[in-house]
Amino acid sequence: MTALHDLPAHDLLAAYRQRTLSPVEVTQAVLAHIERWEPHIRATYLLRPEMALAQARESEARWLRGEPKGALDGVPSTIKENIATEGDPTPLGTAAVELVPAAADAPPAARMREAGAVIVAKTTMPDYGMLSSGLSTFHPLSRNPWDTRKGPGGSSAGGGAAAAAGYGPLHIGTDIGGSLRLPASWCGIFSLKPSLGRIPIDPPYTGRAAGPMTRTVADAALMMQVLSQPDARDSMSLPYQDIAWSQFNKGAERLRGLRIGLLLDAGCGLPVEPEVKAAVERAAKLMEAAGATIVPMAPFMTQAMLDGMDHFWRMRSHIDLQALPAARRDKVLPYIRTWADSAAGMSGTEVFNASHQFHLTRVNTVKACSAFDYVISPVAPMPAFQAELPSPTNDPLRPLEHIGFTVPFNMSEQPAASVNCGYTTSGLPIGLQIAGARFDDLGVLQVAHAFELIREPQRAWPQPPAS
Repeated sequence: MTALHDLPAHDLLAAYRQRTLSPVEVTQAVLAHIERWEPHIRATYLLRPEMALAQARESEARWLRGEPKGALDGVPSTIKENIATEGDPTPLGTAAVELVPAAADAPPAARMREAGAVIVAKTTMPDYGMLSSGLSTFHPLSRNPWDTRKGPGGSSAGGGAAAAAGYGPLHIGTDIGGSLRLPASWCGIFSLKPSLGRIPIDPPYTGRAAGPMTRTVADAALMMQVLSQPDARDSMSLPYQDIAWSQFNKGAERLRGLRIGLLLDAGCGLPVEPEVKAAVERAAKLMEAAGATIVPMAPFMTQAMLDGMDHFWRMRSHIDLQALPAARRDKVLPYIRTWADSAAGMSGTEVFNASHQFHLTRVNTVKACSAFDYVISPVAPMPAFQAELPSPTNDPLRPLEHIGFTVPFNMSEQPAASVNCGYTTSGLPIGLQIAGARFDDLGVLQVAHAFELIREPQRAWPQPPAS
């Protein structure tokens, strides 16, 4: 029998409807499971059991009246800490930020509350979201449930760990260069970085997206139904579309006749490790056996593109850090300070040339993908790395060498998902990235679900160490 904390959202909602489960008992079970796991992985921020139980009791009363509030009523959920929640400080993962209560819920948080979700906790992130790890000067070090010596990835570090550990079925993260997909890959869960503007977010920024982090495509589709509702605060949001998110399940036959590009070399950054490459190649063969045509792709990114984006972000962060009082600036993670301050001597011409790489990345990505219905690749060139490291290279002057597969789809505004496609010999998950054309978010979900149906058997989710 599946433990309550492991039940997917669809099953919970069906049980609430049939009155075979209560949101209160489910929330109690999730909180008890978090209590067992949290000393080992430290995925949460503002874990407040009594507030969660109060929400659950309100949900239970609504279900007993036959008046559920929305599509997620009573389902335990978490929200990344950089997504503002009314009355709560938003530290952005760093001890340098002044803790001021947020005036209002940001759009994703507002949609979850409107839908009746039980917000169990917020989840951790590294300083300013600028690392693919759980290393933070504000939060405790977050770890990977599959191997607590490893990190969960980032910057949606706590969200990835929480989903893998079973802190309820629904989690929200954000992504500007891979921050949803990298932890999804390294924690063995599913995540969708939607088309830019599909999920309204505040504040918006070039390439920045919020998205679901779940164990299944089905639960991510359910979240998209809620999170994609309109919000005027996002000046970059797409016009609202009534997308049939419930039509995510088209079966394995959804793959038949598709022309899918297979990208095994990002063209920049670190080389793909053999076990990762082998897992992605096995996934491609399974798709081919299901009727897709798999076509090898040449790299379309270059090291100059990756370096340019890196250098522009360094200058942006350098300016932000220089604006802080010295005492607060000194609290920022030294790795981040070294990275940002390396831009101090850049000329105006160098900054402009760096910024131009965002546009070149966009153009190259769209052009390369236009010949295919979908593109598959590794999410990252390696599995999860040591928890204490800020990045796989541990080098602040080579900080983004692992995002060559993910960042182009932020700049091209295309939807891209991570779905588990295998494990290393040591048992670490490996993620397959599935990218689609701009606006084809539902199609990416359908292809990812089709892959779920044909992939190799999944391993049991990790359990908390014995006390």
